[in-house]
Amino acid sequence: MSAGSPGTVGWGVAGCGWVARDHALPALRATPGARVVALHDRDGQALDRVDGDTPRGTDLAAFLASPGLDAVYVAVPNAAHRAVVEAAAAAGCAVLVEKPLAADVADAEALVRTCRDAGELLGTAYDQRWHPAHVRLRELLPELGTVTAVRVVYCCWLPADWTPDGRPHDNWRVDPARAGGGAAIDLAPHGLDLAGVLLGEDVETLTALLQRRVHGYPVDDGALLAGRTASGVLVDLHVAYNTPDALPRRRLEVVGTRGMAVAVDTMGQTAGGSLTLYRPEPVDVPFPATSPFAAQFAAFTAAVAGAADWPYAPDRDLRLHRLLLTALDDAAPEPAALGGTR
Repeated sequence: MSAGSPGTVGWGVAGCGWVARDHALPALRATPGARVVALHDRDGQALDRVDGDTPRGTDLAAFLASPGLDAVYVAVPNAAHRAVVEAAAAAGCAVLVEKPLAADVADAEALVRTCRDAGELLGTAYDQRWHPAHVRLRELLPELGTVTAVRVVYCCWLPADWTPDGRPHDNWRVDPARAGGGAAIDLAPHGLDLAGVLLGEDVETLTALLQRRVHGYPVDDGALLAGRTASGVLVDLHVAYNTPDALPRRRLEVVGTRGMAVAVDTMGQTAGGSLTLYRPEPVDVPFPATSPFAAQFAAFTAAVAGAADWPYAPDRDLRLHRLLLTALDDAAPEPAALGGTR
């Protein structure tokens, strides 16, 4: 750790879009043992929309030279992950990078290798690992008997002109050059990771169908992915940018021979939703209303401080990234959208 406050991990945030602004930064600022020391974004307007008096700027080198900087949360567009992660590792910082690791496999491999060679801790920001309902579901798994399937629906509404707050917004998630894809590369990583975390074994085979059904942009606005673990658990993911937010659109099911667990509205950035255990009668399962971002940052802060191990190896995250991008590359070309937002 650098020469910040004793016992405190100094954090910087690179990429100050709505996820960082509305979810990551509030969680970081409330994390015991963490202190936000610097903010960076190439877009000065994005920095202006962040509250507080934390030092900020558009120059990456100046950001990485900030006094007391120990760890960097990277939330820039996918295609820019590699450059920021490698620069942060070279500056002696631990890195928590948003999913997916990168827009392609080569960049993901390079940034994992760079952090390993530099001896810097690297984690992937899969916040759904830390959602309290999913932590509780994992504890309930023995009650389900032999698990046969995991089913995930993780959908939202994302037109090309989407904005989180009515102000001008750069919706880079529908730009193939910066995102590397559309709904599938953005949302499916959460389900793939979460299935492995819940089951204790990862998906090993994966196929995908892509869809351009509603929106007129040049990336997929929906996808179905089907996979299987080594022991034979089937994993089904439906992800989409074409499901209106007013509709039921977020559901996680784990099916077993003695029971079934269903989490509704837990896939997302907040701590809400419900968890029900069916054996066979439904029983509501309580869980604490803690932010998945708060739990994630607490765990990574503890790992940077040397107080605990980070439980998720970068090589494992890289393996899932390769699996997903191979499935997306092998998917049949999707037909063009029917014509604009409907």
